[in-house]
Amino acid sequence: MSSTAAPAAPAAPAAPAARPLRILDYLTLNVYWFALSFLWNSMGPILLPVVVALLVPQSQKGSALGLISAIGLIIAVIVQPAAGAWTDAHVTRWGKRRPYIVGGTLFDVVFLMGMAFAPGYGWLLITYVLLQTSSNIAHGPYQGYIPELVPERKRGSVTGVKQFLEIAGIILTSLATGYLVGQGKIAWAFGAIILVLLISMLLTALFVSERPFQGAPPASAPAPAQTSRGGGLSASLRALFHSRDFFLWLISRLLILLGMNLVRNYALYFLQDVLHSANPAGEVSYLLAIIALAIAVVAYPAGWLSDRIGRKGLNLASGVLGALGAVLMTQATRLSLVLIFGALIGLSIGIFLSVNWAWAADLLPSQEGGRYLGISNIATAGSGVLAGAGGFLLDALRPHSAHLAYNVLFLIAALCYAIGSVMMVPVRDTRPRRG
Repeated sequence: MSSTAAPAAPAAPAAPAARPLRILDYLTLNVYWFALSFLWNSMGPILLPVVVALLVPQSQKGSALGLISAIGLIIAVIVQPAAGAWTDAHVTRWGKRRPYIVGGTLFDVVFLMGMAFAPGYGWLLITYVLLQTSSNIAHGPYQGYIPELVPERKRGSVTGVKQFLEIAGIILTSLATGYLVGQGKIAWAFGAIILVLLISMLLTALFVSERPFQGAPPASAPAPAQTSRGGGLSASLRALFHSRDFFLWLISRLLILLGMNLVRNYALYFLQDVLHSANPAGEVSYLLAIIALAIAVVAYPAGWLSDRIGRKGLNLASGVLGALGAVLMTQATRLSLVLIFGALIGLSIGIFLSVNWAWAADLLPSQEGGRYLGISNIATAGSGVLAGAGGFLLDALRPHSAHLAYNVLFLIAALCYAIGSVMMVPVRDTRPRRG
């Protein structure tokens, strides 16, 4: 009796070969950072201070601005790591990160329109909190792209492009949003943000394939246990204490960003209260432009250089520059000095944001970039929450002396830079030095 061999099972289709990272990929991976930069650099230093001042008594504008900023950023601290962790562990038919970037951006449009026509402070607060929620549903998953898709040896260069596009967002903010708000066209400024968000979201959704490039760590499907706990609080807390290096990096980032925010967030009120500017929204746009140009000078070179000599030294240099700029702001008695000292802070920001973010990508597990970089938002958004206390400080001291109030604020900022720099000294630098 003859037997027939069972037919061989069909071979599984081979996974598409990873392709090299092209110049165009540097842009498409990072274009949404441009939109996020345009959104939050329009909102923080220009739109929110102006709109809040229109809706509350002048004697309460500092605390009202601090409160709305703090509440919104607390939402960001919660939502961003949860959204990032969820997408680490769940893949949909439309992709791992893409649906959340698209959906979050579409809701951004709705809430920005609500803010543009807010009839009172309460309505503004509600729509701002909702904007923080939707924006971070997009932001948390989006920032998983670089650690997940890009080889480690290219991350400094890619994050240099990321920082350059964020600078471009600041420059366009200073030119467009500053001009529109200075002319009283607040609704038009919100419309410009909506347009930038939609265009950048479409470019990201259409051109990022979510497949790792050659040399990146191989993608792996999450285990069932990971999937069920993907966004859990306990998993996020474990990730927060993933290692001593990651924890110290997080605290140092929190302090340095706090120093930046204490100067940036209240610059418009400084120009108004101390320099008695007739058009503070227009003049703060000059400051933003100078900062952006200073960042542009160093962003990509700093990222490129950090791939060769390591991350730590450049981060420490940025902390020293930031502390110096904040101290010098106490001596700013005219706009030209504000712009000069702002340029120092801009150099600090350019080095720090480009190199520090690449440092984070080196320290974390590549396939959990959404979770870990979402947790890094404890530093990013948390610094904004803590900076909200600066508004209460200003309202308390301003009746005695406006100069004293802002001098205290800037010296606290310098102290944050200094302590944050000391905290990063023990953090290991994983990038090998190249000869």
